[in-house]
Amino acid sequence: MAKRREGQIDLRVDDPQQLLDMLDPFPFRERGLDGEVDAYICEHAEDVPAEVPLAITVHLPAAQAQGALAQSLPGIVSEHFHQQAEQRGSELSRLFAQGRKALLIGLVVLGLCLVVGQSLVNLFPESRLAGVVMEGLVILGWVANWRPMEIFLFDWWPLVQERRLYHRLAKAQVKIAAQPPDS
Repeated sequence: MAKRREGQIDLRVDDPQQLLDMLDPFPFRERGLDGEVDAYICEHAEDVPAEVPLAITVHLPAAQAQGALAQSLPGIVSEHFHQQAEQRGSELSRLFAQGRKALLIGLVVLGLCLVVGQSLVNLFPESRLAGVVMEGLVILGWVANWRPMEIFLFDWWPLVQERRLYHRLAKAQVKIAAQPPDS
């Protein structure tokens, strides 16, 4: 793999098979990119400002560059990143569904804690212990809302950023460049 110009990501390999996930059972036209290749491309694409279009050039030996697999790489790369974007969208939907369930549970727990705590204070108005238990229950109720707030305030953002990056990479122009044979 190699150096990069603004918006340009260069990959240098001896065989286009090196770019593909070899554990994927599908034929090469449906196979995704290798995890290390995906990570390499994403790492370099993250540094490129959003307004700069991305381009990926795969440098191959001349004999390999003319093969069917090499010629299908633009479609493979585009489809791989499109699927990754879709996957992040699904993960985001699942995360928000989990957040809604956690919020419902958290609000029910908070409500119960407030009712039980206030009931104890009303039953034993002179008891310091009832006041302490009430404070403990209020804290428990708010702690029960910690996870939903974490989801809705922080956890969703990295998935949105990854999804945006994958959408950009799915639209990237992919070129195959034949390298002259080394002498």
